[in-house]
Amino acid sequence: MEKFTVLNGLVAPLDRSNVDTDAIIPKQFLKSIYRTGYGPNCFDEWRYLDKGEPGMDCTKRPLNPDFVLNEPRYQGASILLARKNFGCGSSREHAPWALMQYGFRCVIAPSFADIFYSNSLKNGLLPVMIPELVLDRLFEDCKATPGYKLTVDLDQQLVIEPSGASTHFDVAPFRRWAMMNGFDDIGITLSRNKQAIEEYEAKRLAEKPWLAPTLQQTEA
Repeated sequence: MEKFTVLNGLVAPLDRSNVDTDAIIPKQFLKSIYRTGYGPNCFDEWRYLDKGEPGMDCTKRPLNPDFVLNEPRYQGASILLARKNFGCGSSREHAPWALMQYGFRCVIAPSFADIFYSNSLKNGLLPVMIPELVLDRLFEDCKATPGYKLTVDLDQQLVIEPSGASTHFDVAPFRRWAMMNGFDDIGITLSRNKQAIEEYEAKRLAEKPWLAPTLQQTEA
């Protein structure tokens, strides 16, 4: 998982409440067994004028000119402003994957669905909760200012505006540490127990050598 310390990025405003995970990555794209390739289908039903299906060449699909993220000024945004209850609906882990593969590293909203919030932290997407009154101002400034950028400092837990004004946010200390060090749950396990795991695997293989072909297939 990529480390998250300080992000200074272009901001895009998605001025909608209750954005659910099926809007973030529609169900027909969940058939893949891989964790890559979801970016082109992020917000698929809002982003394109036709119906998206797995395997389509998204570069040839008609874009919806009324969808805010299709506006040229927001291309390359790494910070998404959203409204309350972002990520509600089903618990699909594909939602933070899709947002990150689109290019976002941080979503700022007044509230998130619990499972989406947890999945995001475990996959390197930083969900930042700030008061609605502050968020209203950020939406206004973003829409009024082409090229609007914010700085998100995870170490200091601050959202810093171009004026220098800052807003504090909270992240659980353990998850903050994990994101700043680039550890997902597997990485955390390996960082603490790698030697014990390797010793166990070596012992098991010595006792049951017929498992070697299975282990080689798993590693491949």
